[in-house]
Amino acid sequence: MTAHPTTVLTARALLLDMDGTLVNSDAVVERCWRRWADGHGLDFDEVIKIVHGRQGYASMALLLPDRPMEENYADNARVLAEETADVEGVVEIAGAGDFLASLAGLAHALVTSADVALSTARMAAAGLPLPPVRITAESVGASKPDPEGFLKAAAELGVDPADCLVFEDSEAGILAGRSAGMRVVGVGPRAAQYGPTVHVADLSGVRVEGGADRVVRVRVG
Repeated sequence: MTAHPTTVLTARALLLDMDGTLVNSDAVVERCWRRWADGHGLDFDEVIKIVHGRQGYASMALLLPDRPMEENYADNARVLAEETADVEGVVEIAGAGDFLASLAGLAHALVTSADVALSTARMAAAGLPLPPVRITAESVGASKPDPEGFLKAAAELGVDPADCLVFEDSEAGILAGRSAGMRVVGVGPRAAQYGPTVHVADLSGVRVEGGADRVVRVRVG
């Protein structure tokens, strides 16, 4: 559904995806994965539908189901190195800087399929601060759409999953949030079709207020 200006959600923690949610990295993702698709004789348009929100090895496993996982892990390491070195065109999603600033002192975490190096590089390139709590690729054994990352973030923050609000842009991420028993704010053009609790075009229309008893009020619209 499309968020109405008066939509208000309450939570005790906000869990934030990075790519497509805080950072627009589509240009570099498309450059790197187009090279990978071409190298494996795959249709790029089909590849790009899969890769958003997932760790690279998990995308490769779906796209090349007969290939040994060891090759996917090795190939993923090469793609990650390319993505980390290439930050041309990486910018913040509209409103992300103000949104993150409004979360100072409130329970929140970054939950990304990127590893530490890639998330650090992209957030810096976009001029955004890294949240103090970060769940990255190294933190989990399973990629989104598995809910492990969001559940780990909730546990680290000491918040029940039902009291967490996820911000996500991709199918894999939205499914992960919902599988974790959390409500989801879908961000950007990809998100609306995957059934988030509410949907916003970007973060410029999101307002956050801290209240008593660690309750956070999130106004979307």
